[in-house]
Amino acid sequence: MAEIAFDELVAAHRHELLLHCYRLLGSLTDAEDLLQETLLAAWRGLDGFQGRASLRSWLYRIATNRCLNALRDRGRRSPPVPVPPFQPPEPSRLGDVPWLQPYPDTLLEHVPDAQPGPEARYTAREAVELAFVAALQRLPPRQAAVLVLCDVLGYPLGEVAPMLDATPNAVKGLLQRARTSLDRHRRDVRSHAPTPGSEQERHLVRRFAEAFTTDDIGTLVTLLTDDAWLAMPPAPHEYHGAAAIAAFLRAGAAWRAGRRLLLRPTRANGQPAFLCHFHGTTEQPAGIIVLTLTGDRLHGITRFLDDRLQRHHEAPPEP
Repeated sequence: MAEIAFDELVAAHRHELLLHCYRLLGSLTDAEDLLQETLLAAWRGLDGFQGRASLRSWLYRIATNRCLNALRDRGRRSPPVPVPPFQPPEPSRLGDVPWLQPYPDTLLEHVPDAQPGPEARYTAREAVELAFVAALQRLPPRQAAVLVLCDVLGYPLGEVAPMLDATPNAVKGLLQRARTSLDRHRRDVRSHAPTPGSEQERHLVRRFAEAFTTDDIGTLVTLLTDDAWLAMPPAPHEYHGAAAIAAFLRAGAAWRAGRRLLLRPTRANGQPAFLCHFHGTTEQPAGIIVLTLTGDRLHGITRFLDDRLQRHHEAPPEP
C-alpha cells in the first residue's frame, strides 16, 4: 500500500523529471536510468520530507543532484564510435557531444503544461530543441543545472541555492557564467523556424524527404542554408557547408547502390524528424533524422545512428 501511495504521489512529476534529467545529460537512455535513481532516492527519503519545500521542488532537488553525482562519479563517457560501412570524406570537424540523443515528442505530450516562474528566460519549446540541449552539454555540469533551474524552470535564486547546497551569491555567479557560455555555444537559429505543423514546415520537410530517399543531392543542396551542417551522433564526424554535406551524401548513396531508404515522419525535440529504414525483404532500422529549420531552408541535419533509439519513437500512421 505504501508503494502505491508513493507512486500516486510522484506520478504527476515523472515525465517532467525525465525531461529535466535529459536536459542535463543529453541522453534519453541515461535520463531514464537517473529517473529511476531519483524515484528510489525519494522513496527512501520520504520520511525526511517535511514539507519545507513543495513536493515538486524536493523532487527536482533530488533529480538535479543525482544527475550531478552521476556526471562527477562516472565522468562523461563517450559511446562507442560506429564503424562506417563505407569510406566517408574527411569531416569538417569532430563533434564534442557524441552521447546526444533525440527526445521524442510523444514523451513531451505527457509533460504538464505548467507555467514557468517569472525568472524563466526560455520557452518550453526553445528549451528542448537539439541545439539548446547540445549547448547545455558543453557547460560545466553545475552551471548547466543552475541555468535549467533558473532560466528554464523559472526558480528564483533563493530556491535554487538550497537545492544545490550553495549560497544565493554562488548560484548567481554560476548563472552569469552559464548564460555567457550558452550564448557562445548555442546554434541559435530556431527563432526564425516555421511554426510547427505549418504548411511552410510541411512543404520543406516533404521536399527534403523526397530528395533524400531518391539521392537527389542537387535538390538537397538547394534546401540548405549557407552555413548548414550535418552531424551523426554517436559518430563524431560533422560536415559543414553545402559542398561538404553533398560529398558525404554522395558517398552514402554510392554505398547503398540503389537500396531504397524509407522515411517515416515523426517529431523529436519539438522538431520534424524521421524514422529511417532500409527497404527489402524485411525492414532494417537505419537511425533517426532530426531536422533543424530556419525560414524556408534546412540549417541542420542530425542523423542519430543508434537503431535502438527507435523504440522510443512512435511514428504516426501513413496518410
